[in-house]
Amino acid sequence: VSVLSGRFFVNFPSAKQYFSQFKHMEDPLEMERSLQLRKHARRVMGAINTVVENLNDSEKVSSVLALVGKAHALKHKVEPIYFKKLTGVMLEVIAEEYPNDFTPEAHGAWTKMKTLIYTHVTAAYKEVGWAQ
Repeated sequence: VSVLSGRFFVNFPSAKQYFSQFKHMEDPLEMERSLQLRKHARRVMGAINTVVENLNDSEKVSSVLALVGKAHALKHKVEPIYFKKLTGVMLEVIAEEYPNDFTPEAHGAWTKMKTLIYTHVTAAYKEVGWAQ
């Protein structure tokens, strides 16, 4: 989880603007040690785990991702493109950390998951009237 967080903020430092607790941190190791960042990363991965566990329940998937999307649109004011960026980094990290298990089939499945997340989250943004 800390590798994912560190990589995301190194690749996309503009994303730090949404996190008051660590937006001024420059050192990736300091970010990886941040309790607030680790807590947020666990929440992100928990939501993704819930989606994976409920792939056969489209209403549950829609509900979880709608809550995430609406919270990030209304409360946190996060640009939706960051969901695409984060899931892209997630795929990179999974491929690097589990090279023997990340087969072409697994890559295809995670690519579909990335699209599913982005599609549902951006639909929630549109539903609440998000304006760029």
